[in-house]
Amino acid sequence: MYEKILAPLDGSELAECTLRHIKAIATGCNVPKVVLLRIIEPMPPFAELAASNARLATQVEQDIEKANTTEAKQYVKKKADKLKKEGVAATGVTVSGKPDEEILKYADKNRFDLIIMSTHGRSGISRWAFGSVADRVSHYSTIPVLIVSPRGCRIAKA
Repeated sequence: MYEKILAPLDGSELAECTLRHIKAIATGCNVPKVVLLRIIEPMPPFAELAASNARLATQVEQDIEKANTTEAKQYVKKKADKLKKEGVAATGVTVSGKPDEEILKYADKNRFDLIIMSTHGRSGISRWAFGSVADRVSHYSTIPVLIVSPRGCRIAKA
């Protein structure tokens, strides 16, 4: 039934709650391809620094973007390698852009059969203020989306 599963991860522990579901579905359904997708959001420009030293601001932005890209690639590779050791044919991919738009675009372009992602469980004013990538993806996706609720995976607070 499923040939390709897309699993967006944002680096949070809550997003990683999807990994056990991914493993169960991928192994249970003999899914030949799982892609862990990390979106690298563009950072806003350093307006104050740019006003005083545009060249320095550009260099700082490029250095931070390079560091973010390196971290994101290492992160999805590490998670994909862990799934591979558990018998799941997983790879890690990074793209830049707005998370909900890039997830939908990547899923459509690469013809995935299922998207598995978590929600951060926000409600009320924080949900209104921050929005919900999971809500937007599930609303606009043309393929099935499995949303893993944070209730199923509680992170212990220190």
